[in-house]
Amino acid sequence: MKRCFHCGEPVPDGVATFATVAGERRPVCCTGCHAAAEWIAGLGLEDYYRLRTETAARPLQDADFSAWDRPALRRLHVREHAPERAEIVFFVDGLRCAACAWLIERTFGAMPGVREIAVNAPARRVRLVFDPGRARLSELMSRLAGLGYSPQPLDAAALDAARTREDRDALKRLIVAGLGAMQAMMYAVALYAGSFDGIEATTRDFFRWLGFLVATPVVLYSARPFFAGAWRAARARQLSMDTPVAIAIALIYGASLVETLTHGREIYFDSVSMFVFLLLGARYLEMRARHRTGDLVDALARLQPATAERLTASGSETVGVHELVAGDRVRVGAGAVIPADGVLVSGTCSVDESLLTGEATPQRRAANDALAAGAIALDGPVEMRVERVGADTVLAGIVRMVTQAASSRPALVRDADRRVQRFVLRVLVLTAVTALGWALVDPSRAFAAALSVLVVSCPCAFAFALPTALTRAVAVLARRGVLVVDGDALDRMARADCFVFDKTGTLTQPEIAIAASTVRRGTLDGALAIAAALEHGSSHPLAGALRDAARGITLPRAENIRHVAGAGVSGRVAGRDFRLGRVGFAGGDDNESPDLMLADGAGIVAELAVRERLRAGVADVLAALHSDGAEVAILSGDAPERVHAIARELGVRVLGANASPAEKVRALEGLRASGRVVVMVGDGVNDAPVLAAADVAVALSSGAAIAQAASGIVLAPERIGELGRARTLARRMHRVLAQNLDWALAYNLAAVPLAAFGLVPPWLAAIGMSASSLVVVLNSLRITVPDDAAQRVERTPRLAGAAA
Repeated sequence: MKRCFHCGEPVPDGVATFATVAGERRPVCCTGCHAAAEWIAGLGLEDYYRLRTETAARPLQDADFSAWDRPALRRLHVREHAPERAEIVFFVDGLRCAACAWLIERTFGAMPGVREIAVNAPARRVRLVFDPGRARLSELMSRLAGLGYSPQPLDAAALDAARTREDRDALKRLIVAGLGAMQAMMYAVALYAGSFDGIEATTRDFFRWLGFLVATPVVLYSARPFFAGAWRAARARQLSMDTPVAIAIALIYGASLVETLTHGREIYFDSVSMFVFLLLGARYLEMRARHRTGDLVDALARLQPATAERLTASGSETVGVHELVAGDRVRVGAGAVIPADGVLVSGTCSVDESLLTGEATPQRRAANDALAAGAIALDGPVEMRVERVGADTVLAGIVRMVTQAASSRPALVRDADRRVQRFVLRVLVLTAVTALGWALVDPSRAFAAALSVLVVSCPCAFAFALPTALTRAVAVLARRGVLVVDGDALDRMARADCFVFDKTGTLTQPEIAIAASTVRRGTLDGALAIAAALEHGSSHPLAGALRDAARGITLPRAENIRHVAGAGVSGRVAGRDFRLGRVGFAGGDDNESPDLMLADGAGIVAELAVRERLRAGVADVLAALHSDGAEVAILSGDAPERVHAIARELGVRVLGANASPAEKVRALEGLRASGRVVVMVGDGVNDAPVLAAADVAVALSSGAAIAQAASGIVLAPERIGELGRARTLARRMHRVLAQNLDWALAYNLAAVPLAAFGLVPPWLAAIGMSASSLVVVLNSLRITVPDDAAQRVERTPRLAGAAA
């Protein structure tokens, strides 16, 4: 029976459809598979068929994805960064292996309008950045479906289904291997006893065949992932940690079958069953550890409720969250999840934001305070006004950032992959040398010794060392409200020796000093209303201070708003053009030095005084960093007298004051040129360039999105004290990583010579190999942060370079 070259389904009788791939005619079962295969070949991506380990799903024909273009669905899942830049993270059913990820990334990368594409194959998630003006989302989804993949919105149901399938599949393989190993060992005990007390050849052969029967499902079903991984690596002309495992399983099983058929001396059905069971057990633990890391993203996705109670002129109605729009009023009951970002408009309430910020203590909110989607209203009911929904909420932003981190491959992991390939090559060479040596000395022991070397030196411990340590560190920090967007940031954080902080909004919280402000024309309330209207929607700390000062005042509508980084904002209010910001920007006299100046075409309207207070925890974390030997400095665009006053209070030096974004970048480049590893902490729009220029960029989650996009680590402003803990944990990750690599190296140095000299039987080698992998996984789970970490920062150990 002919099978479809693309999806593997049987080709119906009478169907003679062929697709030309790599110059050859290949049978396909339907027009959908024909179109998919021809399109893949037309893009020059025929290597997909060579690299894949499983056949593709049959393409979805005539699927309607027009709903993806509807405004309600777009509001819920698509983040509009700019008119020409939108971002979506979605789940893909049918994404089966790394080859699928390779095909999707290259296919979409060649499509017009696609800016970025990142595929996380294990989690079956895709992050897509595209230009809505050049490519409609429905067209992109249709093209993906045409390849045999089913795109679905990222929701709790899709996440649960994917997690359940992976867990169930791994558990079934582990159970089959465990039962097979137990039964095989029972039959092996009879054979071992018979070898001492004597056993008839017929009885011996009977137990051998029983061992074959129970080992066969273990090899053909439970061990299938190892063969698939080795075959995928071989097709890509590479070596992976599955390569020696697959070779060992095949050799043990094949040799045992031959010995059974030829009535030979030794069989290893018990060894191969135990080998597979123990290795699957180690991988199952690794999968569970990975799932615990993914629990954060999945829990955040589950926080988005499906419906909300919208208030109308005639009462209330229950609507889908995707139907909400900015300006809607929503009632939130006690214990309910807040459905969108907005403002509390009635009463007071306590909210639980622990999953969003890591802060376990409930926060009290009063009228006009901000509420975040995903937080839980602990008392109520209360009413809120919706400001942002769907993909524009803080909750969606956190999910995007963590998904982006999971889709990237940090340099540490890439280096681990290269180490594993070199190690596997050495293992294979050593196995061949061992077999050759024993063939010259005692041919009867050559096979067993070579198998022992192959099994005992499995590179799983090396392969697990880096990913498990990094995964654990990211998960621990996420639970404390610190989101690691770039995996390399933790590695550089551990080596950092210079921490540079922005001042306003980072170290300090600004407030408008009403009593010290002066008004030259009009009223103070009128000036505050105009200033707050100009800063409406801005995430700059001063904008928040202005909105707080204008609370309870009706704000006018501002138009033609334009922000000038490091200077101020201009716009049109009630037919008049206003400028708000520094003296020079607003048009004041350089001899004057108000904190903020509001001016129109006729001159100065008001001088607004700003006072500042230190954020909670700032003094402690800076003192801890300084006492640990790190240089701590302030680099700010604020007035020199205020910058120096804060620096004196905190006991740190001033790297720059009244600095423009370009001057900040030059100051940081000077530090890095002198060999310093620099961490930059900031939050505003004018911090984005200097954040991008740092070795490690830390952005506060209340700051501008552009600053967060340039960052490797994001944390909530009230959690700035966690910066010390993040450094502690990064160093602890380095230490655990060094322990993992040292353990793997020591184990191999001790076990391989014993196996090569024939002192370790294959079954004992299987136990040792699996135990080494379990030690690495369990050791990585020890990565935690002590409560006093901000005051007690640990030293960085050297990595074991010999492990390479």
